[in-house]
Amino acid sequence: MKVIKNLLVLSVSAVAVNAAVTLTSLAPEVSIATAFAQTKTKRVPALREKVYSQLARAQKLADEGNVQEGLEVLDSIKERASSMNSYEVAMMHNFYGFIYYNENDLVKAIASFEKVVAEEAIPESLKLSTTFSLAQLAMANGDYARTVGYLDDWEKLNTQPIKSNFYTLKAQALYQNKDYAKALENINSAIDLAESKNEVPKENWLVLQRALYYSLNQPENVIQTIEKMVKLFDKPQYWIQLGGMYGEVGEESKQLAILETAKQRGFIKTKTEILQLSQVYLYNGLPFKAAQTLKSGIDSNIIESSAKNLSFIAEAYVQAKDEKMSIKFFEAADKLVEHGNFQQRLAEVYINMESYDDAADAARVALDKGSLSFESNAYVALGMAQYNMKNFDASILAFEQAEKHKKSAKLARQWIKYVQKEKLHDASLKQATL
Repeated sequence: MKVIKNLLVLSVSAVAVNAAVTLTSLAPEVSIATAFAQTKTKRVPALREKVYSQLARAQKLADEGNVQEGLEVLDSIKERASSMNSYEVAMMHNFYGFIYYNENDLVKAIASFEKVVAEEAIPESLKLSTTFSLAQLAMANGDYARTVGYLDDWEKLNTQPIKSNFYTLKAQALYQNKDYAKALENINSAIDLAESKNEVPKENWLVLQRALYYSLNQPENVIQTIEKMVKLFDKPQYWIQLGGMYGEVGEESKQLAILETAKQRGFIKTKTEILQLSQVYLYNGLPFKAAQTLKSGIDSNIIESSAKNLSFIAEAYVQAKDEKMSIKFFEAADKLVEHGNFQQRLAEVYINMESYDDAADAARVALDKGSLSFESNAYVALGMAQYNMKNFDASILAFEQAEKHKKSAKLARQWIKYVQKEKLHDASLKQATL
């Protein structure tokens, strides 16, 4: 049962995987002391004492908040770049990137880090970490295609087991680029990796997985993901979404059970949720609950007292065989509209209640207001009311009007014949008593 589709909100903001870049992840080799020590143990060009001391000075100034002075020191080093080796040049650009990032200038930070990886004679670990940082920066800058490109470059360089942060970052970039199938492969890899270690997948990973299954029109998989989210995180919105998805795939009994549980736990609060629950109750043959739920929403000022909502309550009470309760809601709805449809329904309700005088009045008001969806029904109701009050001529006249409408012509002709016979029979009885 597809009740209210927008309950499963899967906007970009709702599925965002945290792609924020920390200073540590941005420049994992930014410690100049570490960089200097590496030259003692790795096959890279030496980081000479003179360059080391200047880079250390730039780092100290930046760490103390003296950004401009730190940049000036780097600029002075850059002027002598022609006399520096690849590793020294790479470290210089690494510090530029660190400072620009710290100043939230992502464009310049990216440009600086690209110059780092462009240098050949640098430690593999620096190239790997900087390439991954470039992917994070591109993601933060909204450049999703470049994010994927950097991650592909990183994967070619990497020789170690891939961690979940690679898969989640790539999945998010691919999602934003609307490459849902590949995004799903990556987020599934991240989740599988966590579960293989008996770890709980992060909530936003499952949010993204859910969004991707939904985008790929795989409702059964959406349900499996939300079921997992309900068990792991037990948040109200996941219960509501699960109920909505059960309705999507025709599992009405499960939908009812989930939403009923959600209601008992106090999770049903918003306008959309109350409307959905009311419709689910009605669909599952619980009209009294449907009426009471929507009425409670109106009484709490969560739901507007519109003609549509009031008539829903009225019709629910009719289905619950409580016609008397339906009357005031049909009347309230009628006051909010120009057409006579609700008066017509009142006429039909009054007939069911055997209040024929009221039924005739309501039918006449309906016809006077006009703009009826099915005008013939009002004439039929009027004819039936008049017949039951033994106003045979008025009844026949009403059914003759109904006969003019194709939808009710056959029924009207049958009623006309029947009323004519009853009129004759009534006349005969009266004559016999004289």
